[in-house]
Amino acid sequence: MNFNELNLRNEILRAVSEMGYEEATDIQGGSIPSILEGKDVTGRSSTGTGKTAAFGIPIVQRTADNTDRASVLILSPTRELAVQISDEIRKYAKYLSGISVATIYGGQPMQGQIQALRTARIVVGTPGRVMDHLRRKTLKLDNLQTIVLDEADEMLNMGFIDDIRTILESAPEEHQTVLFSATLSPEIMRITNDFQTDTVLVKADKGQRTVANIDQSYYNIPKDSKNDALKLLLEYHKPKRALIFCNTKKMVDDLAEILCEDGFKAAGLHGDLKQNQRNIVMRDFKSGRANILVATDVAARGIDVDDVEAVFNYDIPQENEYYIHRIGRTGRAGKTGASYTLVANRKQLYRLHEIERHIGAPITEKEIPSVKTIVAQGNDEFAASIRRAISHGVDDNWKLLIAELMTEGYEAEDIAAALCEKLQKKNKKLAAVKDVESIKTFKDDRKFGKKKPYKSGGREFRGKWDHDRKDSRDFKKKPYKAKKKEY
Repeated sequence: MNFNELNLRNEILRAVSEMGYEEATDIQGGSIPSILEGKDVTGRSSTGTGKTAAFGIPIVQRTADNTDRASVLILSPTRELAVQISDEIRKYAKYLSGISVATIYGGQPMQGQIQALRTARIVVGTPGRVMDHLRRKTLKLDNLQTIVLDEADEMLNMGFIDDIRTILESAPEEHQTVLFSATLSPEIMRITNDFQTDTVLVKADKGQRTVANIDQSYYNIPKDSKNDALKLLLEYHKPKRALIFCNTKKMVDDLAEILCEDGFKAAGLHGDLKQNQRNIVMRDFKSGRANILVATDVAARGIDVDDVEAVFNYDIPQENEYYIHRIGRTGRAGKTGASYTLVANRKQLYRLHEIERHIGAPITEKEIPSVKTIVAQGNDEFAASIRRAISHGVDDNWKLLIAELMTEGYEAEDIAAALCEKLQKKNKKLAAVKDVESIKTFKDDRKFGKKKPYKSGGREFRGKWDHDRKDSRDFKKKPYKAKKKEY
């Protein structure tokens, strides 16, 4: 569906056209008409499918003719996402006058936010800071016409359910409630049932839980080899911009420091950073000063970068949905992407298989490239650059220099080798890196998704343990017996 078919004002059509929007995504085409009509909407859509425009564009149009202060409230789980939403809404309203936006979140002085709230028609904020302003009475919901819960599932996971319910209960009886979530869990549906009327349900992803244009792979390795494995993968694939996910803030700090010490341009992002530190990290990542961002799941929410080439799961996510959110940071805007997951023990291997079943697609097992392979790859790329330079023509002054050296008795082959050695410096990033030998895992003979895994005692097994181990046994055979009791 083209945006011209959505009954939008010319000023908005002009703005979105300049942003490169032509065809509406499924979530946009399914949500915009209903939101424009003032209906309650619940939308299910994965990361990177254009949810912000799905509610931001119709909200701007509805706000254009409404001069009331704080007529729209948008709740976001993180500061970064709140800032991103505000920036996008300002772009949609570029050619409309009087639509001011206030962004309110923790870590910033209250006075500046209070000043912005005095004139803002649209308020975007995190639940905790919105509650602060409501208690101070610096934000009043008397004129509220529309409230939006963006990434509602994540706000619930972060423990904001009580704040969200308090805010919804504080809203005027007659208002529009719009909710977007990656999943429609029972908790989400309870909010829908309690606070929405005649809800329009938009399931834009058709139940799809993974992205087809992302090449997903995993590596089964010893636990103490994770750092070397990550460095080898980074050097082999050389992504121009990459995200690395860890499960703890401490691991983010430690890993970012390790990578920087070895020559990688990395930065860490997590919830304990002060706002000015977070701003600096994101500025460096977007500008390319740091092309690797190490982050926790929560901190990565709201990262608005379309050209992330690869996502690395240094730690396997604790929730299946987090995996989807993580890999959804690459392969956006019609581009292809890749995800690489490190598996460090048998328990993690089971977790990975759980994720496979959840997303309904296999994740390919691969081996870590060796240092020798990466060096050879670098030499091949260097040789290719020499061939390109020769084909484009060489400066005659350099030819004169070579001729002069040859008259002094140096062989042309030695001169060329010396130049190559001088130009192709040793890769310092791999100086202390050791090869990582992947652990061979048992390949069961069933095709992915054809049969359910065998269950025993409440645990799931996908087949044998590693068949190279002496204690391996097939759990599909008769139960092991000892002391005349069955186990």
